[in-house]
Amino acid sequence: MKDKKPKSVFKEGPITSDFIGNSIYKHQTKTSIGAHNIFLGQVRADVIDNKTVAAIEYTAYEDMANKKFHDIREAAFDKFDLTCMHIYHSLGTVKAGEICLFVFVSSPRRKVVFEALEFIVEAIKADVPVFGKEIFEDETHQWKINS
Repeated sequence: MKDKKPKSVFKEGPITSDFIGNSIYKHQTKTSIGAHNIFLGQVRADVIDNKTVAAIEYTAYEDMANKKFHDIREAAFDKFDLTCMHIYHSLGTVKAGEICLFVFVSSPRRKVVFEALEFIVEAIKADVPVFGKEIFEDETHQWKINS
């Protein structure tokens, strides 16, 4: 049975290792799952024009973003044999080194989770209206361009 309940959630601030570990732990009772895969997006301390990124402040058009997350979920369930999928993205300030995106997929088979995870993360980066303002150590900023 596929877990198709909405699992796309914005979280205020960074996504903690406790939250990630607990999310994985909850799946141990789902014995039809044979494989999990996770993607963790971490804020990099990029150096741009001799200035270092200290944090990214994330904002989103939440209704539109949640619709896009839903569309990505539906497309992934249609394309891959997934048991469940979870997407969590930060809003607000996330410091360099902290986690801002957590994608977690499960399936009866391992090859599926690798392919599905790449499909989902690329779709998020391309289609979801989440915006990042890079805050530099000197407190100046610029809008991030996804790469």
